[in-house]
Formats: sequence, structure tokens, C-alpha cells
Amino acid sequence: MRRSLALAGTAVTALSLLVGCSSGGDDAGSGKTTLKVAALEGGYGRTMYTQVIKAYEASHPDVDVQLQISKSIEDEITPNMKAGKYPDVVVLGQGRKAALPETLIKDKALEDLTPVLKTKVPGENKTVGDKLTDGIVGNLNTNPYGTDKTYLMPMYYAPTGLFYNQGLFEKKGWKPPTTWDEMFELGDKAKKQGIALFTYPTSGYLDSYFYALLADIGGEQFYNDVMTYKKDVWKTPNAKKALDITTKLLSYAAPTTVGYANEQDFTKNQQSVLDNKALFMPNGTWITGEMADAPRAKGFKWGLTTLPAVTKGAKRYLTTSVESVWVPSAAEHKDAAKDFIAYLYSDKAAEIFAKSNAIQPIEGIADSLTGESAEFYKLYEDPSVSALVGGFAATAPVEGVDIKATLFDTANSIISGDTTEAKWQPALNEASEKLRQAGD
Repeated sequence: MRRSLALAGTAVTALSLLVGCSSGGDDAGSGKTTLKVAALEGGYGRTMYTQVIKAYEASHPDVDVQLQISKSIEDEITPNMKAGKYPDVVVLGQGRKAALPETLIKDKALEDLTPVLKTKVPGENKTVGDKLTDGIVGNLNTNPYGTDKTYLMPMYYAPTGLFYNQGLFEKKGWKPPTTWDEMFELGDKAKKQGIALFTYPTSGYLDSYFYALLADIGGEQFYNDVMTYKKDVWKTPNAKKALDITTKLLSYAAPTTVGYANEQDFTKNQQSVLDNKALFMPNGTWITGEMADAPRAKGFKWGLTTLPAVTKGAKRYLTTSVESVWVPSAAEHKDAAKDFIAYLYSDKAAEIFAKSNAIQPIEGIADSLTGESAEFYKLYEDPSVSALVGGFAATAPVEGVDIKATLFDTANSIISGDTTEAKWQPALNEASEKLRQAGD
């Protein structure tokens, strides 16, 4: 799954699945509304969707839900959308390489879902807004135009950060670094033992890393300045510090990182952590399910930590991945779509999703977690750690400009030596300035 921090590296050749009583379009003769739902099949799997739909249809006999689910869902629904055939509901977060939600945001092509927040959950007395965790709505991830209108509802949330093998650390007597100096000292130690300090599945996974780092360095104000393209923000000392730290970290990357950082081979980079060939990788909690059947070193145990603090004892930020559900403004059954989305926050649906470790931002749900998931979500209880939600602000499209690619993908070129930090910084500022002007 990827969320606001998308699972950028899923295979492109996945099968899709249609679930529901209908075999085609709307059943004009049946009197039923055929609701078309498209969803990304990420690390949480597909079974939870079929179970939730079955429960929904049982209480809504006048609705027939068709589910299209795929690991490359954008490739499957985009051609139909271009032909004017839109799904009614889409479960797909921002941050993936195809950038479908981002494109629709820029084109003002999403339905306003603000009314859903005031809608009672079907079969319950509370509204959707009543059930949601404070602060999960109202950021640039859910309200992409910086207004009080919500266009993307938060579907699942997960802490993202640096995943590692707790078993290896216990065996070596190591502790997760609390400062960057400690991080690089550990990198030198590990290198002598043939272990790389760092890797990433694909460069797209650096979103969780960069967002937290920017806030760690300059607080939420600096983070927001970067996300909203403040004039010459990438020329600032804080921006230089972020690139300095990152460039040094990339010098400790596993040598196989760039070669495997693609949609076909990304799991090999993830496997390097399970094999004790690399210590840390940025990822989200879905990794445990995605790699559940992968071989692993003896004594392996998943661990999750925040980025090291830039200043010892300073506040650290935990980028929170949010998978979104949304409705194209050109969808045929928008009212039915909104009712279905409201149902996704029901106690029944939440229970089904949680069994697949897909945790929704519903008050109190994290308290019921056990095992690894409970340990991951406990990071939010640390008073020195703050959740960080959001991403780059939407602007009118600018031909040839992709700020995420310039920020994240350049890491591959830094590792390979094809570019330098001295070229990276002005390229980022140029892209940011063009987007700032497009947003004015």
C-alpha cells in the first residue's frame, strides 16, 4: 500500500479482480445502483475489500458494488477515465509514480467530500467526523487547495520511518541512533562488518524520509514553506543542511540500491534488511505483510524508529502515511459513493480492515492493536515525537516540472555519481519557483 507515501514500487503486471453480482455496467432492469469501486492492492491485500463490500451489500440491498483491484490500478482505470468512464470511488493515495490523484487535484477534477464528514455512519449514531482522529483532516493531504474543503478522505494511516532488524541490533549491542553523528558512527561500524547503513526500496520511499527531515531541521514552519513553494526556500541554510545530511547518508547506501530501485526489483532492496545486508530503510507498516513470506536472518524482528534528531534532544517528526479514498467529479453515482465512503468508517468495516493491519484514523482503534503493529503505533505516544501529515501543495500543471522527482529520484543519481549536491540544490529551487509562480 502506499498512501500519501505511495507504494511506488509495486509490480505493473498484476491481475485485476471484479467482485459483485453485476458483470457489466449498470443493471437498468434490476432497480439497483451499480457502484464501481477501484482500489490499489498494496501490502494489506485484497481480501479485506471483498469482505467489507459483502457486509455493505448485506445492509444495502439496492446497491451492487463492483470492485476493481490491482497493484497497478492507475494503469487500468486511466484509459477508461480518458474515455469518459469513471469509477465512482477510488482508494488510492498520493505519492505514487503515476500521480493520478495529484493530476486530478491539479485539474480540479475531484468531488468535494466535506459533507461526508457530517454524514452519519450507516447503521451508527456518530458522524464520520466524530469518529476521526483529531488533525487527520484539514491538511494538504485531505484539503489540497489549502481551504476548508476536503476532497480526499483519510482511509488508513500508518507511521513511516526507518525500519530495521531489532534482532540484529540486540545481538550486536547496538541501539537506534538518536543523532545524526551517532548514525554515521554506526555506519562506519557496520561497514567494517560488511553491512550497509542504508537502502531504500525505490526513490519514491524517500518522501517519508525527506518530509520528517525538513521538519526536524526547521520545524513545521520550514516544512510548510517547502511544501507551499515559498520564494527561494531551497536557497536557505535549512535546505542546504537537509541536502548535506542526505548526501552523506546516501554515501553509506548499499551498492545494490540503485540497481534494484525499480518497480520489478524493489523487494530485493527490502530483502537486504531481512538478510542483514543493510541496517535501515524508509518504509511503512505495510512492510510486515508485504514481506511476510520472505526468508529472513535468524532472530529477525521488525523494528521502527524515527530519523535521528538534528540537534540532540530536539523534537523529531514521524511522517504519517495516509491512504486516501476519493470520488472523481465526473463519477456517475456520487451520492451512493459518499454513502459507501461513510460506511468505510463503520465499526464493522474498521474491524475487517484492522485484521489485515490496515489501521484507520478512528479514535481509539490503535488501542486495540497487538504485536508488531502495537509497537509501531506506540511511537505516537512519545512526547518528543510529533506526527506529520501532508505533502506538496497542488498547483496548476507546469510542463517538465515534477518537484517530487527532483527531490526523491535525484538520490539515485547522487549514489551513482551522475550528479552532485551542488547541482541538486539549484535544480530544486528552480522547480519550486516555477510551481510557486503557477500557484499565484
